[in-house]
Amino acid sequence: MDFKAILRKIWFFIWEDNSIWSWIVNILLAFVIIKFLVYPGLGLVLGTSHPIVAVVSGSMEHPESSFDDWWIRECQDHKQKDIYSKYGISKSVFLGFDYTNGFNKGDIMLLRSPENIEVGDIIVFMSSARPEPIIHRVVQVKEKNNEISYKTKGDNNCGSADFEMDISKESIIGKTLFKIPLLGWIKIGFVELMSIVGSIL
Repeated sequence: MDFKAILRKIWFFIWEDNSIWSWIVNILLAFVIIKFLVYPGLGLVLGTSHPIVAVVSGSMEHPESSFDDWWIRECQDHKQKDIYSKYGISKSVFLGFDYTNGFNKGDIMLLRSPENIEVGDIIVFMSSARPEPIIHRVVQVKEKNNEISYKTKGDNNCGSADFEMDISKESIIGKTLFKIPLLGWIKIGFVELMSIVGSIL
């Protein structure tokens, strides 16, 4: 059998055969292409080691029916507007930010290089307090001894956690560029399934 005939058989098996084995090979190929070609390629173009992250918590959700409802929502004896006003962020200032209605668990965020970070930007950073990247809004930019650091807060949280009080530039993975709703549930579901399987085994 010549080389062309072998290639034709492989091509048919991958793209036209409807067997279970063909489906499995297709899934494995998709994983390899995304993991080793698409993901690194996007990272190179966008200037970040993590060009795509899934939102795995509800800390940026706005559960109320409108922005105004969320802005005046009581949160541990304070309204959200009072919490942001401590940082000089008024309602009109907040409405000038990206993602003024937050985003949801299960969304996917496309990231770019974390350059020129300002108050209101949504950044993704790593912390020793959490195994997964954290995605929150910058509420304060601080400078001390010529070193810049950042403070963040989740829109749905009542304040900032200890690990987001003083975020160094080195721990920041990227800044949000684009949101794809719901697609992150694929990753979340897979991780939770693996966790269940691991606990059974």
